[in-house]
Amino acid sequence: MFDAIVWWMWPIILFVFTFILGILAVMAGVGGGVLFVPLVSGFFPFHLDYVRGAGLFVALTGALAAGPGLLRRGLANLRLAMPLALVASICSIVGAFIGLALPTWITQTLLGVTILFIAFVMVTSKRVEFPEVKKADAVSQALKIYGIYYEESTGEEIEWKVHRTLPSLAIFALIGIIAGMFGLGAGWANVPVLNLFMGAPLKIAAGTSKFLLSITDTSAAWVYLNNGSVLPMITVPSVLGIMLGSFVGVRALAKADPKTVRMIVIAVLVFAGLRSLLKGLGIWG
Repeated sequence: MFDAIVWWMWPIILFVFTFILGILAVMAGVGGGVLFVPLVSGFFPFHLDYVRGAGLFVALTGALAAGPGLLRRGLANLRLAMPLALVASICSIVGAFIGLALPTWITQTLLGVTILFIAFVMVTSKRVEFPEVKKADAVSQALKIYGIYYEESTGEEIEWKVHRTLPSLAIFALIGIIAGMFGLGAGWANVPVLNLFMGAPLKIAAGTSKFLLSITDTSAAWVYLNNGSVLPMITVPSVLGIMLGSFVGVRALAKADPKTVRMIVIAVLVFAGLRSLLKGLGIWG
């Protein structure tokens, strides 16, 4: 079937496919990278290394576009982001080297397991608008990780602080390795850790997560770029498709039911995760 399609059709097909992914990603509240890698690697005839390289640029583009605005509005906090970004970016480089060194079937199998785990996290995790942190820990106090932001919905200034900083650094090390190995944006993991584990308000967690991606994914992307695993024929239409789809998704979000879309995306992730797992094991080629 693939042989019947001429080479120049693949960028067009990929653009249309990622355009749809961009719409779904915005309405479901997930990053495009977490949908892009398992679906494209499972259903397109591209080598996994090229898909992961493009996946990092897909996640990176959205983060770079959103980062400056989030910082200006005080929804991304540098003091919160930088220690976590340092650990995650170093580990993402390690993860990228591990991913490129492993045989493709092992990476494909582990990708399937990871995607199924992400779907599980999306189903089970809850979010708290304003978590209660009774006392900041010593590390966050020493690093002066606290702040105030203006909550437009209530017209109030919200003071916030965080705790459990040291164990969070260990968790972000693992997140960085996963992001580098599989070319996934890590927003699915960043937000729950920042919000539920460290106690940052939901908007600060979401904004800081987006800013974190711009640092973490850049580090891993350089490894794939240096390895020759970033093909313009795959990366360019993917980035354009996701970006344009995201603009449409923002407009469609007002009319769509986010919960329904989210469940559809979770179902797609489960299917893509099983596809990647079975493809890696040689059961579904």
